[in-house]
Amino acid sequence: MTTSNDTPTHVPAKLALSDGTVVSGESIGYRGLAGGELCFNTSMTGYQEIMTDPSYVGQLMMMTYPHIGNYAATFDHDEAASPMIAGFIVRDFTRRPSNPQADETLDAYMRRHELVGISGVDTRMLVRHIRDRGVMNAVISSDEMDEDVLVQKARDWPSMSGLDLASEIGVDAPMTFAAGDGPTIVVYDYGVKRNILRSFRQRRCTVHVVPGSTSVEDAMDYDPDGIFLSNGPGDPRAMSAAIERTGQLIETGRPLFGICLGHQLLSLAQGFDVYKMFVGHRGANHPVQNLDTGRVEVTTQNHGFAVDPESIDSSKARITHVNLNDDTVEGMRFKTFAGLSLQYHPEASPGPHDSQYLFDTFMAMIGEERDVEIAPPPESRSPVSA
Repeated sequence: MTTSNDTPTHVPAKLALSDGTVVSGESIGYRGLAGGELCFNTSMTGYQEIMTDPSYVGQLMMMTYPHIGNYAATFDHDEAASPMIAGFIVRDFTRRPSNPQADETLDAYMRRHELVGISGVDTRMLVRHIRDRGVMNAVISSDEMDEDVLVQKARDWPSMSGLDLASEIGVDAPMTFAAGDGPTIVVYDYGVKRNILRSFRQRRCTVHVVPGSTSVEDAMDYDPDGIFLSNGPGDPRAMSAAIERTGQLIETGRPLFGICLGHQLLSLAQGFDVYKMFVGHRGANHPVQNLDTGRVEVTTQNHGFAVDPESIDSSKARITHVNLNDDTVEGMRFKTFAGLSLQYHPEASPGPHDSQYLFDTFMAMIGEERDVEIAPPPESRSPVSA
């Protein structure tokens, strides 16, 4: 038996949790060892978009849907240039997919990007375990097989709490993603998903993407009509410079829109509190209610931190969206400046698309605050290709 990373073979692997739980399975993707915070995602499709979501940096992703890899991998399904998860855990892994549009098998995709994974484990048991005990660190290994050593490695792995991971990703220099005849949007890139940028382009915006460390002065050189704070990984409470910068962006008077990490940064800049969740929300089937309309939206989510509703100053913001599973804060409108924020992902790719109207809400806000023509909402709510 070979352990080459060029040819798929049946290689044993182990998954070890920091609480001492160890399960055995088969190596998929790249051979080696990987560690991080063990989380699970309840989506039935979109595994490639999940793997390449920058908000998942530092996390081992376990899929609750049992059959993964059956439609292989397609280049234009990536949300970033390469996978962002630390490792991949599945029940049943398909090595012979059926999809005429696929570019390569998922195993080949993982090996090409040196992504370590394990299959053949009881993901249902592990999900119940995490739901009872909370997310914890773990390691996947197809090299080291000593269970005591692996458990200790999991225990020694850095905790997600207090980690500023967003500074490690995003663009290194400003770039223009789209040039349109609508509003100019400056996107602060803490790990922005490509479909967010496509959603702005679909609304005829000129989109400038800048590093998360960009000064307010440099951002204002673009004379933006709106400013977007992107999603991203890690603990927002550790991003003191970004929180201060967000406060300065508020003072510019430009409309602001934050998603996921951006939502949390806007909240922290307003003096609200953010806490680490026991398990977190990761999946494409979370029910969220729009408190303004009463409408319930099926949403895609990916976050392990949330805004404390008790800390929200009602003179500064009002809650617009709540999660119907656990009443967590999912959206806000701000009262002292033109701004809105969402904890979930309205740009969801491959879906659902219930919440894409919120990009149009931001466009309408820009139209009210700035003397700029706003294009009619796009007829198609489907993600557009890069």
